[in-house]
Amino acid sequence: MKFTTVLCVLLFSGLALAQDEAIAFRLLPCFTNLCERIREFDAMTEKLQALETKVKDSENQIVELKNRETTKVIFSAAVGGEGGQSRTVGPFNTNTILTYEKVFTNIGNAYNAATGTFTAPVAGVYYFTMFFHAGGSHEAQLYLYKNSDLVIVTHDHRSDTDTADNGGNAVFLQLQQGDQVYVMLLEKCHVWGSDFHTTFSGFLVTQM
Repeated sequence: MKFTTVLCVLLFSGLALAQDEAIAFRLLPCFTNLCERIREFDAMTEKLQALETKVKDSENQIVELKNRETTKVIFSAAVGGEGGQSRTVGPFNTNTILTYEKVFTNIGNAYNAATGTFTAPVAGVYYFTMFFHAGGSHEAQLYLYKNSDLVIVTHDHRSDTDTADNGGNAVFLQLQQGDQVYVMLLEKCHVWGSDFHTTFSGFLVTQM
């Protein structure tokens, strides 16, 4: 039972018990008016509580939007190092995840240079690119995977006359937090592994 109901019951009970009926009769309009004011106060209190709830929800939404704005994920890395003796990566007897050990940028620390794997820190849409340079003595096939699913491919055929080729591809991917993206070098294929010819890059376009 609300405070208003209890108070009004007590007031009217007091009036009923009043010994002087004339006094009780004169006071009845005052008590009735008081009960009405108390009801209005209760209604106003409920509206204020609802407003406070809306304000708190709005504050939580603002904090969430600010957190989204501060989430930045950008990486770019290359196979091998610069200068020195020319080096190729591959060919291998099995499909092998390329490790791009030369890291230029890794804002958000989502790319792991030891494994060659990018792990999405937040759900959102990301943009990825992969480029390679290779000689003609072996095929060059690079597959970009999202978890265990093949997404895009870049490929160059073996050639005895065309001794140097470049290739690449790019894609927008919608990822969930924890999804992994990596580049696989197919078996019996190779890429150039020096002077930063072969790269893997990506960044968060928008959080979702």
